[in-house]
Amino acid sequence: MTGLTPYLTFPGTAGDALTFYQAVFGGDLVLNTFAEFERVDGPGDFIAHGMLTGPVALFASDGGPGDEALQLRGAMFALLGAAEPAVLETWFARLADGGRIVDDLQLRAWGDHDGTVTDRFGVTWLIGYQG
Repeated sequence: MTGLTPYLTFPGTAGDALTFYQAVFGGDLVLNTFAEFERVDGPGDFIAHGMLTGPVALFASDGGPGDEALQLRGAMFALLGAAEPAVLETWFARLADGGRIVDDLQLRAWGDHDGTVTDRFGVTWLIGYQG
């Protein structure tokens, strides 16, 4: 695997988050629990390592003691031109389900479409396409 892949640490919700992202983006999901990795620093059903591969790749885990949980401020994940316009519009709508639309996905003065949405897990996404 090459390129940048975000690795998010959740406060006990990594399995729910990655399952949600798989429903949004598609792809293949692998979840490994603390118990499977013989970790005893948290509940056995916590996610020690989760991996979503496909059109959007993400890694995530649940935080153990001393790990800080996800707190994104001043950052967003940009999916500009990452798929066909209809797919991007679907992703935007799915991410908004249970989340919050920051700025509608719409035609801009410069001729492209974009919008911003914060999903139910607190991750902000910039989604857009040309023309």
